[in-house]
Amino acid sequence: MSPTNRTVVVTGIGATTPLGGDSASTWEGLLAGRSGVKPLEGERYAELPVRIAATAAVDPSEVLPRPLARKLDRSAQFAIIAAREAWADAGYTAPAGEETTTGASIAPERLGTVIASGIGGVTTLLDQYDVLKDKGVRRVSPHTVPMLMPNGPSANVGLEVNARAGVHTPVSACASGAEAIGYAVEMIRTGRADVVVAGGTEAAIHPLPIAAFANMMAMSKNNENPTTASRPYDKARDGFVLGEGAGVVVLESAEHAAARGARVYCEVLGQGLSADSHHIAQPEPTGRGVSAALQNLLDNTGLDPAELVHVNAHATSTPQGDTAELKALRKVLGDDLDHIAISATKSMTGHLLGGAGGIETVATVLALYHRLAPPTINLDDMDEDIDADIVRDEPRKLPAEGPISAINNSFGFGGHNVSLAFRSI
Repeated sequence: MSPTNRTVVVTGIGATTPLGGDSASTWEGLLAGRSGVKPLEGERYAELPVRIAATAAVDPSEVLPRPLARKLDRSAQFAIIAAREAWADAGYTAPAGEETTTGASIAPERLGTVIASGIGGVTTLLDQYDVLKDKGVRRVSPHTVPMLMPNGPSANVGLEVNARAGVHTPVSACASGAEAIGYAVEMIRTGRADVVVAGGTEAAIHPLPIAAFANMMAMSKNNENPTTASRPYDKARDGFVLGEGAGVVVLESAEHAAARGARVYCEVLGQGLSADSHHIAQPEPTGRGVSAALQNLLDNTGLDPAELVHVNAHATSTPQGDTAELKALRKVLGDDLDHIAISATKSMTGHLLGGAGGIETVATVLALYHRLAPPTINLDDMDEDIDADIVRDEPRKLPAEGPISAINNSFGFGGHNVSLAFRSI
């Protein structure tokens, strides 16, 4: 089909996070200002410099049948759980192409999936190497390669819903989940699909990634106070806290959603992209690349900054990254930044790396839908360089009338910058 530039809307959401096993419990946890960070139990974590993480509130083993779970890396397990919720929430009760009398249907050729992971099946890779060393060649799982592939989560979600328009996996570190959603928008706008299941997932809580991040001085070492370790914008912030889980949305062309009478959460206005070209791991300190992504977003979407009321910030709780993002917002938005409520939900969920853009998109969509911005917790002593309206401790009501818009920012190692914009219906 030729390009159509169709309007894209969100019709379904799903999540499994450190705050809850679905989107409703996750949203409740965000509004309550509850931390999902816990001590890591077990001998293999005992000697690490970092012994805390935001582990999933509901383990996949409690949800998925064992025969299915044993063939999936933990990242794919999370993706399947979140995708199933989003698919059902959008009103679909069967895979594409199957006859159903109780829900919507779609042709497989008009359905796609874009599920991202920043690291992929790292726990499968590391655990199966241990099996090889300790138990020998014959004990290595024959499912290892499909499990460790970064495209495994998207491929398995595609199999689950019978998607044939395309199954994709953008990998851009901590920007991966947001880039997946932006890619899905383009699939619909160009006419390649009518519906796309999109988001991000990650499951990297393992001694090796933790040790590596810790040695980079990227992670908080506040092992004594896990629930207060993730503290964006606070003077005492000392790095991010690793989290795990998945966030998935069902995106749909507005005409397709209207034709089946679907409930619509909000419109997806589009994405802005850029690259820092500064350092493989450090953010560009002036926010130059982030500014470029934000300006690209405004130019591509025609979004009026005066209509912006909310930003779900990337805000990982690192000294440089938090301030660079706000410098960029101020540079691009100017005085309009003063009327924008900024939330840093990683203060509660930790940092899900490639899954962050997925769950933070779910949070942004729900913020617009309920016209309520989640709080930022653990912000006891604001950094003097923070020049913005940070939502602290309690949820903030957003304007009750008229169209309102919000941005979700995601940035990743390698200098990847993605900004997504959404508008209320």
